[in-house]
Amino acid sequence: MPITPSLTASTPATAFERLLTIMDDLRINCPWDKKQTLESLRHLTIEEVYELSDAILSADMPEIKKELGDIMLHLVFYSRIASESNHFNITDVLNSICEKLINRHPHIYGDVEVNDEEDVKRNWEQIKLKEGNKSVLGGVPASLPALVKASRIQEKARGVGFDWEEKSQVWAKVEEELQEFKNEFNVEDGNAIDHEKAEGEFGDLLFSLINYARFININPENALEKTNRKFIKRFQYLENKAAENGKQLHNMSLTEMDVFWEEAKKI
Repeated sequence: MPITPSLTASTPATAFERLLTIMDDLRINCPWDKKQTLESLRHLTIEEVYELSDAILSADMPEIKKELGDIMLHLVFYSRIASESNHFNITDVLNSICEKLINRHPHIYGDVEVNDEEDVKRNWEQIKLKEGNKSVLGGVPASLPALVKASRIQEKARGVGFDWEEKSQVWAKVEEELQEFKNEFNVEDGNAIDHEKAEGEFGDLLFSLINYARFININPENALEKTNRKFIKRFQYLENKAAENGKQLHNMSLTEMDVFWEEAKKI
């Protein structure tokens, strides 16, 4: 039976060493931990990242601390598994990110001068190309949710100077895309003339709105999620008020439901 590691750690280094010791013990002695692979942990890691995102949007600091710990465990777990096949270990992982950060920040660790964060971003993308990336957009994961992916694509394009000069130009593009989307519909019956083309125009409209959000420093993912949460809160209030009055939503008129909806908006 392994000896329980010390319950206290006074420095980041000793705390990290404690986690590594626990990970080694679990990998050797716990039936569940022994069975895990890089692939089996993948979906769990994605879930943990989303839980961290939820905690951040809720400004729940204790929960953020907890979720960061869960993610840290996963990073150590992946490294422990890889070390068993001699591919790499946690020391290799940490040294790799340190070297990358040093190389990507020549304005800190070299003689390059920058004026602002935009210069830093441009340098970052140029350095990545020199490191062997064939495309500025090559680092955008294919599996990213479409909304997040659009933001990252636009940010990376801007990093090499491919961008609008003024936000008024971007808004003009939004209005142009909105009109092109509307043109795909028959105003009288509301049916798309060409569904595939209308879908394409809708995608263009969303892309341009995300672009405008970037220009006015709004994170579209955060903005949409906050709206989702707001809608859920109001809708659940509507459900609860209907139940209190002995009613079911599907038997209520929109006018009746709207009374409770307006109440919910004031909370």
